Amino acid sequence: MPEYLITFNDEWVPHHTEEQIRAKSEAVRPVIDEMLAEGVLIFSNGGLDRSTAVCSVEAVDGEAVFTDGPFVETKEHLGGFAAVEVPDDATARYWAGRLATALEWPQEVHRFRGPGADRAGRLGNK
Repeated sequence: MPEYLITFNDEWVPHHTEEQIRAKSEAVRPVIDEMLAEGVLIFSNGGLDRSTAVCSVEAVDGEAVFTDGPFVETKEHLGGFAAVEVPDDATARYWAGRLATALEWPQEVHRFRGPGADRAGRLGNK
């Protein structure tokens, strides 16, 4: 079954107080619970922004070179995501719509070209 990544960029979300973020978390919880019950959610996490970056790394002459900052220049930063496994684009769009409605900020849907690896290191089908 195809895997999709539903994401939002931190820049798409206006500033929220801690109380507002807690309210968003409560509003989206029923959607996450439904995704779990339907067996479509692989993994989800939010709360990412420019301040959560640990380091950047690039290959230089075949070696990994880590930098604590400044980080790679970009206009956008990933704010959060949900990885889902659903039968088709329409279903991925449905879940992205549910998340966008619950959180009241835009979501973007990406279809992975093929299956990834799981924690046990298995590639492809589970």
